[in-house]
Amino acid sequence: MDRREFLVASSLGISGMAAGNCAETADSIGRDPSHGKARSTIFIYLTGGPSHIDLWDMKPAAPAEVRGSFQPVATAAPGIQVCEHLPHVAQQAHHLAFVRSLGQHGRGPNDHHAGRYYTMTGHPPGPTFPNTRRPLPEDWPFIGSVVTSKRPAHPTLPSLLWLPTKSGPDNVSNPGAFGGRLGVQHDPVYVLGQHSKPLEFRAPFLTLEGDVTVERLKNRYGLLKTLGSAEQAFEQSVSVQNYSQLQQKAFSLLSSQGAKNAFDVSQEPASLREKYGETVNGMGMLMTRRLVEAGVPFVTMHWLHNYDEDKKRGCLGGAWDTHWKSFSCLKDHLLPQFDRPFATLLQDLDERGLLDQTLVVVTSEMGRTPKIGDHRSGGAGSAEPGRDHWTHCQTALLAGGGIRGGQVYGSSDKIAAYPADKPVGPEHLAHTIYHAMGLDDMIAYDNQNRPFHMLEEGEPLTSLFGT
Repeated sequence: MDRREFLVASSLGISGMAAGNCAETADSIGRDPSHGKARSTIFIYLTGGPSHIDLWDMKPAAPAEVRGSFQPVATAAPGIQVCEHLPHVAQQAHHLAFVRSLGQHGRGPNDHHAGRYYTMTGHPPGPTFPNTRRPLPEDWPFIGSVVTSKRPAHPTLPSLLWLPTKSGPDNVSNPGAFGGRLGVQHDPVYVLGQHSKPLEFRAPFLTLEGDVTVERLKNRYGLLKTLGSAEQAFEQSVSVQNYSQLQQKAFSLLSSQGAKNAFDVSQEPASLREKYGETVNGMGMLMTRRLVEAGVPFVTMHWLHNYDEDKKRGCLGGAWDTHWKSFSCLKDHLLPQFDRPFATLLQDLDERGLLDQTLVVVTSEMGRTPKIGDHRSGGAGSAEPGRDHWTHCQTALLAGGGIRGGQVYGSSDKIAAYPADKPVGPEHLAHTIYHAMGLDDMIAYDNQNRPFHMLEEGEPLTSLFGT
């Protein structure tokens, strides 16, 4: 574990200590009963931009060049249809709310980096946000960073976990995925997986370097405590007390077998692992359940695509970025890998009594163009056409955490090009997460101790909640 990992992993466990319990009961403070009902959030991010019109917001009456070859099917929620290649999700639709009027309204470039930043922070990126932009300290913080900065700390695990890959290609992270102006202590802690060994997840913050054993670590920590007790007057300073808390948290993480066990999906029954699907993304979904069951407040499951397999299949955009061979890549690869694991996650959470206290969100940086025929795939006349980027309209899914399942919020126009009713943006989705997680105080302080509001625009979609 390097210095940055130490700072992030240890401070995330204590960062919320002074914040108190933001999720007080609604009755005690006289507010909406749905406020603060969720103890945890699972934020599932389908990198690349899945085609909303082919998955969640199908238009069977649209012209052939728009509707595509997939057919809609009925779901367990009366009146709601989804793609025929999502049969397991269809069976769980009574848990889901479909927000079909989500769009970015021209507030950034029609590309990945800008869309990710807007989706992950709730702040519009502006018209000149380049696709090569790197994270900056003054960036707006990730939604999960905001949540965990205001929630009580988890006693043994980091409060903000991200798996099984970072948010960009080559295992690096894009803007919007960090603590930003909240500071490095509010960055997510990564748990990394790989396609070749889907049952094995690597948590760098739980790894001792070299020949250091847990026993040696305990001896070192005991020595530090002895030295520290001889300097009690010095330790009255806030900065030293904070550093001591960081040391204690890091020691607890590194020496805790319980912390390590939380990341061991092989402890789950083989029959359950099979239902999730023993792929890295399937096991990632299972991992999110284990972590919220352990009380972790915010877990991001960021879809890990397989560059080599995508190349073999001709799915050259990568993951859900289906510029080429859109329908075959979705039908034969992406949808089967998402359908059963996600449906199993909802069912698993529900059967364990966890769904009502866990908000589940599925989103991405964009949707896809209504008209089939991305120029990169040879246009509309191509034998294997795709769909291009489209930030103007997409669908987000929500479940649990007080969300009323089996409903649709808003609508798109006849070809799913633009929101037609109840248009909302990523800022509304962010506020909905904050509402479910019980956040009231949105004021934070930068490293110069200057106050700022973490998200002034937008409001929660409170009509999604209730029975």
